[in-house]
Formats: sequence, C-alpha cells, structure tokens
Amino acid sequence: MSEVKLAAETRTEFGKGAARRIRRDSKVPVVLYGHNTEPVHLTLDGHALLLALRTPNVLISLDIDGKTNELAIPKAVQRDAIKGFLEHVDLLLVKRGEKVTVEIPVHAEGELAPGGNLLEHVLNTLPVEAEATHIPEAVTVSVEGLEAGASVLAKDIALPSGVTLAVEEDAVVLQVLQAQAEEAVEGEEAAEGEAAEA
Repeated sequence: MSEVKLAAETRTEFGKGAARRIRRDSKVPVVLYGHNTEPVHLTLDGHALLLALRTPNVLISLDIDGKTNELAIPKAVQRDAIKGFLEHVDLLLVKRGEKVTVEIPVHAEGELAPGGNLLEHVLNTLPVEAEATHIPEAVTVSVEGLEAGASVLAKDIALPSGVTLAVEEDAVVLQVLQAQAEEAVEGEEAAEGEAAEA
C-alpha cells in the first residue's frame, strides 16, 4: 500500500466561479469528510493529485496549511469528460488501524483452455474490507486451463491477511463463455438463403 504526501490548503471560496479559478491555477477543489466531522474544503495541486490517483485506493497523507496532518483515501473523483483533468475529488478521512470498505481491481492471468473461449469480467472490482493503511492495490486470479462454463466466485479468490470480502461469497467475479461457433452462423445464413430462393 503506497502512501503519498500532499500539501493542501483550506479554501473559503465556493461555487462554480471559485472552482474555475482554482482549476485555472492548476489546482483541484477537494472535500475531506468522515468520522462525524464537518466537511473540510481544500485545494490540492492538480498534477500531484492526478499522479497519486493513478494508484487505486491510494492512501493520501494531507499536510493541511502546514498545521495538521490527516490520512484520507479517495471516495469520489470527477473528471472532465473530454480532457480528462480532475474537476473535483471527495476524500474520506481515515485513521491508522481503522477498517474501511473499498473496491480493488481484479486482474486475470493465465490462458483459458483451448477453443477460443472468452473471459467475462462480471465484477471488474472486488469489494473488500481492509485496514486503511494496508489496502491491497489489486487481486490477481489465475484462469489457467478454465473451460467454457467455468466461473470464479468471490470466495475462490485468495486475499492478503487482514483483508475480508465485502460481497456475497457466491458472487461471480469471472466466468468463461463459450465461443460462438462460426459454423452455426454459416448454417443460419444458408437456411436464410434457401428460404429466400423458395
């Protein structure tokens, strides 16, 4: 679990105009909330925050106005639909040792059984509960030799110690679909051709 230190400044201006001015200065408006505290409105350096958010569920150590230090994880990220820059970020306040529920990416490795079968990611991310300072970046699942019709359930995925599922154990995460046979398609086309001639 990587921890990234970022400098943050409290902000007193709100609204669309203020947000536009903040983004013009290459900064991002951020709201920090959690632990039954009043939300804290901050600005962070846009480039540094963008780099930090490349890591899923990154743990961010915030140095707020050089006075207080807080730990947070990203909860909601709004990006510009066209240019992709950060428009607004919600951060959730966490404490060391505290358990949080997050979604971690699921990566598949290995080759399916021969036959041109397809692997479907039913869940791209796996909901888990983990200590805020020990959130795994991802889980890797072997699909080596799986045949059509096989599936990988949430309970089949090996999780690091201290990490537990936050989804039904029988939830399907990955499944192997049978490749659609070209012969069946060709047979249908031939039948359609005969029907047209008749």
